[in-house]
Amino acid sequence: MSGERIRQAVLSMDEAVAAVSHPTAGAVATFLGVVRDHNAGRAVTRIEYEAYGSMAEAELARIESELASEMVGVRVFAAHRTGALEVGEVAVVCATSAPHRGEAFRACRELIDRIKARLPIWKREHGPDGPYWVGWEDARCSPDESGHGHAHSHGGAT
Repeated sequence: MSGERIRQAVLSMDEAVAAVSHPTAGAVATFLGVVRDHNAGRAVTRIEYEAYGSMAEAELARIESELASEMVGVRVFAAHRTGALEVGEVAVVCATSAPHRGEAFRACRELIDRIKARLPIWKREHGPDGPYWVGWEDARCSPDESGHGHAHSHGGAT
């Protein structure tokens, strides 16, 4: 198994399954997140993932530890790619095991949901209109009714 889970190298389903397999596990559930050719009505030709590597590694370990303690008998593994990925390439791999299928499926769903919500990984999609960051909002400004897209004052006379 690779030590780095947040990496540019191709992800392996075999690695993920091997990480969670053990004699008392009657079920192994897996999930592959694959780059698709569209998002939110826009064509996508490729995606670039950027991560805060050490923070993402630590947060992923925290998520895995949480799930293992919350769900008795469950083992979890996940890895996420960074760099440029083409349509059809695997961006994230998750595997969970448990004594029974219900727990394995629940753990796998919870694993990917927590990864999506908490990992410091950013996605830049490329398409016919050029590249754009997904889910990014400028924290310095908030929309208002003035039509200029931010609510703070620019100074000067009022």
